[in-house]
Amino acid sequence: MIGVLIFPDFQLLDAAGPISVFEIAARFSGAAPAIRTLAATPGPVRSTSGIEMLARGFKPSSAITTLIVAGGEGVRTAAICPKTLAFVRALARRGVRVASVCSGAYVLAEAGLLDGRRATTHWQRTRHFVSAYPKVKLEADRIYTRDGNVWTSAGISAGIDLALAMVVEDYGDEIAQRTAKQLVLYHRRSGGQSQFSSLLELKSPTGRFGPLLAWAREHLDAPLTVEDLAEQAGMSSRHFTRAFIAETGTTPSKAVERLRIEVARQRVQSSSEAIERVAETTGFRDPERMRRAFIRAFGQPPQSLRRAARAG
Repeated sequence: MIGVLIFPDFQLLDAAGPISVFEIAARFSGAAPAIRTLAATPGPVRSTSGIEMLARGFKPSSAITTLIVAGGEGVRTAAICPKTLAFVRALARRGVRVASVCSGAYVLAEAGLLDGRRATTHWQRTRHFVSAYPKVKLEADRIYTRDGNVWTSAGISAGIDLALAMVVEDYGDEIAQRTAKQLVLYHRRSGGQSQFSSLLELKSPTGRFGPLLAWAREHLDAPLTVEDLAEQAGMSSRHFTRAFIAETGTTPSKAVERLRIEVARQRVQSSSEAIERVAETTGFRDPERMRRAFIRAFGQPPQSLRRAARAG
C-alpha cells in the first residue's frame, strides 16, 4: 500500500501526481490500486489551491510499504509536528520505503532520516535547506535522489519522476513505460532541475556573490579555480568556500561549470561554431569534458542540442 502524507496547505500536485502514477501502474499490472492519504488530523485537508483531500489518521498499519510526504506552504508546521515526525520515524524503522516530494524533504530532515544521506528539494529552498540541515548531502540539481530506502525529489512535478522510478522497482520497466505513455510523460526525464530553475540566477546573478559570478561569466576561458574566485572575492579559500555554499547551496566549482554550460549551450544552439572551439573558449578545453557536462545537465550531448535547435 502507498501512503501519501499531507497536511494543511500542502501542494496538491505533490500528492496527486504520485497518486496518479501508482494508480495507473497498478491497473496495468492487473492489481487494484492501494493508495491512502494520511494526515495528523483525519478528515478533509485543504491544499494551497483550496482543493481538499480526504485523509485518514496515523493509525499503525503493516500494509503500508511506501510513504510519500508531500510538500507545500504548510510544510514548516508539519515538520515540527511531533505526531507527524513520530509516524514517519516509526515507518522508517520498520523498513518502509520513505520519500518526499519538493519541500516535503523538510519533514524527512526534521525526522533525522536524511542525516548523512544524499537528498534534494525544490531549487528555491536550497539555500535555507543547506543552512538548516548541514548534515544532509544536498544535491541541488537532481530531479530525484535515492539513498538506501529514502527517496527525495525536487520541485512539485518531480514527484511524478520519483514515482515512475519507484514503479520501475515495483513492477518493472515495461509497466513504468506504459504508465508514462498513458500520462503523456517522459519515462525518464533528462537533465537536472537547473534547466528549469535558472540555478543561482546565473544569467543575471544577484545576492552576495552576484558580482563575482558576473565576473566569472566574463572570464570563462580562465581556470577559475577556487583560489582564483576567493582572491577575486577578497576572502581566504576556506572561508570563501563555506560562505559560497551557504549562500548558493552549491560549490564554487559546480557554479563555474554551470556558467560554462549555459554559455556553451547558447553558442552551440545559436551558431555554427565548431564544438571544439566552443569547448576551448568556454573553459572546458576538452570537447569530451564538455560533452560529459552537457549530458549531466541536459541528458544529451552538444551535437544533439544543436540538431534540435536547427530542426526547431
